[in-house]
Amino acid sequence: MEFLKDNFWNILIVLNYVLAISAAITILFKNINPSKTLTYIIVLVLFPFFGLVVYYFFGQEYRKNKIFNRKKILNKSVVKRVREELELNKRELEEVKKQLDKKVKLVKLLHNSDNSPLTLNNKVELLFNGEAKFKRLLKDLDDAKHHIHLEYYIIKDDRIGSQIIDILCKKAKSGVKVRVSYDDVGSKISKKSKHKLKQSGVEFFPFMPVLFPRFAGKMNYRNHRKIAIIDGEVGYVGGINMSDTYMNYTDSKLYWRDTHVRIVGEAVKQLQIHFLTTWDFVSGETVNITTSYFPETNCNDDVAVQIAGSGPDTDWANILEVLMLAITTAEDYVYITTPYFIPNDEIVTALQIADKSGVDVKLIVPYESDSWTAKHATNSFLQPLLEAGVEVYHYTKGFVHAKTVVIDDIFCTVGTSNMDYRSFNINFEVNAIIYNEQVSVDLKNQFLKDLQDCNKIDINVWEKRSNFIRLQESLCRLWSPLL
Repeated sequence: MEFLKDNFWNILIVLNYVLAISAAITILFKNINPSKTLTYIIVLVLFPFFGLVVYYFFGQEYRKNKIFNRKKILNKSVVKRVREELELNKRELEEVKKQLDKKVKLVKLLHNSDNSPLTLNNKVELLFNGEAKFKRLLKDLDDAKHHIHLEYYIIKDDRIGSQIIDILCKKAKSGVKVRVSYDDVGSKISKKSKHKLKQSGVEFFPFMPVLFPRFAGKMNYRNHRKIAIIDGEVGYVGGINMSDTYMNYTDSKLYWRDTHVRIVGEAVKQLQIHFLTTWDFVSGETVNITTSYFPETNCNDDVAVQIAGSGPDTDWANILEVLMLAITTAEDYVYITTPYFIPNDEIVTALQIADKSGVDVKLIVPYESDSWTAKHATNSFLQPLLEAGVEVYHYTKGFVHAKTVVIDDIFCTVGTSNMDYRSFNINFEVNAIIYNEQVSVDLKNQFLKDLQDCNKIDINVWEKRSNFIRLQESLCRLWSPLL
C-alpha cells in the first residue's frame, strides 16, 4: 500500500500509456483516413487521460460495430410489402431514365447502397426559414387524425416549442397516437413540460441519454435528424429544429436563414420507416406496425424523390456518396449552402475538378458561426477551393443554417446533413433527394437571392489575412475530424 501511495501518479501515467498504445494499435488496424489516424494518435500521446476520453467518445466506429440494428423493423412484413410496392416497374424505370439522363446513376447508387427506392408521386414544397415551416406544420399537426411522429435533434419548450407541445397534448387526448423522439444532448425540455406530455398520453423518449447533456456538447453519436410525419401522408425534413432560434421573432438577436421541405406522397413512407427504426431503438418496445402507418397515396403530382438516411445504422455513408457522385457528374453548375464546411479530401477534390472542368461552382458558408472552432476550421478549407476558381461567399445577414445542394436544374437535396465529417460519418442524418426541374430552379433562385446577403471572398484579400488568424484556422483544422 505504501508503494501504491508513493507511486500513484506514476502508475496512472503508465496505465494511461498502456491503454493509449493499445488504442493506437487498434486505430492503425482500422486503416481509416491517415489524417484522422494521426489526429487520434497525437491526442493519445500528447494529452494523457484526456486523449483516452476523446478516443472513447469519438473514436468508436459504430457503423462497423452494428450496435444499431435496423433489421428488426425492415424485416416486418408490412414494411417489406411497402418497400416492394414502392419499387418501380420497367415502364416507370424507362421513363425515369429518359427524364434524368446521366443523373439516373444517383438513383441507382442510393438504391444499391441503402435500398432506398425512387418514389414518383410526390408534391414537394420548399419552406424557407422557421416562420414558413411552423406555419404549415402547426396546421398539419392540428389536422392530424391517426398519428403524429416527431424525431428531432432539438426540441425546446420555449415559445414555438410550447405551441407544438400544446397541440401534441391536445391531439393525444383526442385519441391521436403521438410519438416523440428527441436527442438528449440537443434538446432542452423542462420537467413540467415532460409531465404535461406524459399526462396527456404522448409517448416520448430521449435518444441515447447522457448524464449531463448541457456539458456533453457533441459528445458521442447523436441523432441530428429533423423529421415530422402526420398520418403517414405528410412529411417534413430539413434543417429547422423546434426552437425559437429558428423563428426570427421581432426580438430575435440573430437572423436565422434555413430551409425545410414539406412532402406529400410516396416518399413519406420512407420517412416513416426511418422514424419507426429510430423509435424501435429509443423505446425498446416492440412496435405493432400496421398498414394504417402507410396509407394509400392520393397525390397526383409527379416530383421524383428518394430519402437518403445515413448514420451508424447504415452500411454505407449514403449521403456522402450521393453528393460525391452528384458533384462529379455535374455539367452546368453546383450551388452549395452549408453552415459547417469541414469536408474530407475527396469532396474538396471533387469541387476543384468540377470547377476546373467548366462547371460553375459556388459555395455559401456563414461569416459568423455559432461555433468558434467550426468557423475557423471551415475557413481553413477555403484556400484550395479559391485557388481552383470556386466562388466562395460569406453570408453576412445573420447565420445561414440551411443544408442544401442544387445541381443542373434537375437535382437538389434538402436535409439535415452538413458538409462535415460528423454528418457524413457519425451522426444520424436524413436528406430528401429531389429530381425535379421546378423544385431545383426554385431552390437555385433562393440560392441566388441569398447571394445578395453575402460577401464574395477575394482570393487576393484572403491570402493577406494575418498569421494569427491562419494559426487559429490550422489549430481548429487539426481537430476537424473530431468536431
